[in-house]
Amino acid sequence: MEAALPTYRGGVSTREQVKAALAAFAAAAPGRSVEIRVPPYGAVQAVPGGAHRRGTPRALVECDAATWLGLVRGDLGWDEAVAAGRVQASGERSDLSEWLPLAQFD
Repeated sequence: MEAALPTYRGGVSTREQVKAALAAFAAAAPGRSVEIRVPPYGAVQAVPGGAHRRGTPRALVECDAATWLGLVRGDLGWDEAVAAGRVQASGERSDLSEWLPLAQFD
């Protein structure tokens, strides 16, 4: 993952960027209480709290790749993305603003 970070803004496919950003987010907010989905590229479980094992997670965040990359880079704010309908967030602990943006993606 670290190899992808220096070339985050160029030379790395969207898929690789999203996967690297999801992995970095899971490392920054360890846990299993929220499932973050960026279809069709990937999903992770993160954020401290109760664990999700099967079926529908208690908390779910879903957005497209451009939105996710904007959030982790800091080009897009959490509240702005939610208000614009670019992020679908539901359930307990689904507000990810505490962990975004990710410092290594500045």
